[in-house]
Amino acid sequence: MYQYRQILVRMRMGESNRAIAQAGLMGRKKAQKLRETAVEHGWLDKVNALPDNTQLAAVLNVTVHTPSSSVSSVLPFANKVNQWIEDGVQGSTIHTTLVNNHGFTGSYWAVNRYIKSVIATQPGKVSTVMEFEPGDATQVDFGAGPLIVDTRTGEMRKTWIFIMTMAWSRHMYAEFIWDQSVDTWLSCHRRAFEWFNGVPKRVVIDNPKCAITKACYHDPDVQRAYGECAEGYGFLIAPCPVRDPQKKGRVESNVKYVKNAFVPLREFRSLADANAQLREWVLSVAGNRDHGTTRRQPLTQFKEIEQGLLTALPDVPPELATWAKVKVHGDGHVQFQHCRYSVPYTLIRESLWLRASDTSVRIYQGYDLKATHGRLRHQGGRSTVPDHQPPAAQAYNMQDPQYCLAQSEKIGEYCHVFTKRLFASRVLDNLRAAQGVISLAKRYGNQRLEAACARALTFDNVRYSAVKQILEKGLDSLPHQGDAFDCLSDSYTGGGRFHRDPNKLIPH
Repeated sequence: MYQYRQILVRMRMGESNRAIAQAGLMGRKKAQKLRETAVEHGWLDKVNALPDNTQLAAVLNVTVHTPSSSVSSVLPFANKVNQWIEDGVQGSTIHTTLVNNHGFTGSYWAVNRYIKSVIATQPGKVSTVMEFEPGDATQVDFGAGPLIVDTRTGEMRKTWIFIMTMAWSRHMYAEFIWDQSVDTWLSCHRRAFEWFNGVPKRVVIDNPKCAITKACYHDPDVQRAYGECAEGYGFLIAPCPVRDPQKKGRVESNVKYVKNAFVPLREFRSLADANAQLREWVLSVAGNRDHGTTRRQPLTQFKEIEQGLLTALPDVPPELATWAKVKVHGDGHVQFQHCRYSVPYTLIRESLWLRASDTSVRIYQGYDLKATHGRLRHQGGRSTVPDHQPPAAQAYNMQDPQYCLAQSEKIGEYCHVFTKRLFASRVLDNLRAAQGVISLAKRYGNQRLEAACARALTFDNVRYSAVKQILEKGLDSLPHQGDAFDCLSDSYTGGGRFHRDPNKLIPH
């Protein structure tokens, strides 16, 4: 229509058909037909206004003729393909399905062109820029980071980039991390708030598992630990709708900015070195650039206006802790991050809640605190409170060698020597034997047990069964055999080997 209107303007200025043809706008014959139509409708009269495009197209009967060669080979399958496009199926999958199931012989690019033509006819999505007041909100997101050597193992490990961006000023905090666990998520928030020296009113997030346990448009379920963090620092959690990350587009842009402007062509010796370089870059380069949208420097905007509007940090930082549902195993312990913590044995097979902070582990049944432990860091660690064990186990564990020696010394000298001889064995542990000997005092009394130990030592029979049989048969009350040997030794002149009192050979 623009070309037709241009020719009509030239005709109204008095140009001939030849001049129009020489200008390359239209052939002479076609120009003559247009002139005749224009005269018929009065378009060449300068008093009248030129017709609009709709009227001009209707009079001239202008249509766009599509060559037969450009008809899409996908048209016979248009209904199916249109539905697949609406469902979000990608082009390569549509092409494969058409070839395998519907006898399609065209190329993938034919499908691709058809998809583009369908999308072009659909009404465009209207987007609205979200506005934020200074100090109102910050946006948080993760991004894939580079491979960095783990100084503990010497291996190259995948990293992530945690980024928190102030929604108004666009100033950001960024940090390289190893994982996206709840512990890491909470620790990054603490360091970010300390970096900004304040807390915004809202934190806009996606729906990561470390923050949202159940994503929902209306009623999302917040991770218990993250909820406590929000209460402690005084901010509101604002999760985006599911599959709608555009609601936090400012941090999304900063993730791309860090990945494209900072990460390439840099060398990182360790995670700490990478974070040191990143902090310096944020303050010197990213914070002082002219932002493409605001046309101002993010760091200046933040320091001069936004920082003063943030909520002050609490005097005592809230304790950041992770909650986990655990089950008590048959040994009376629960497991958390490959470490085991004891609970009262009466809770075996029960499901409990475990709260783990940086320094402690607390285990609850409902709202009742059942156990407290120091936090273990090495995998395979085990923390056991003796009072959590069954009475039999407590009694056994309490009667260690030192306990047995102390108790035997209270019973008598011979019992103490007998117990020391038991523990002096190079073959057997003899802890249960010593416990058994000590326990005989409850049934027979200290005096009889002392005499039984003395008789067993006389015959060098250092065994629990020997002491028990002596007491059961009443042999502890018989005359001491050592006196007979001592009497014989005064008059004996032969070469016998055993003529001395064995008790005199025992060191006291």
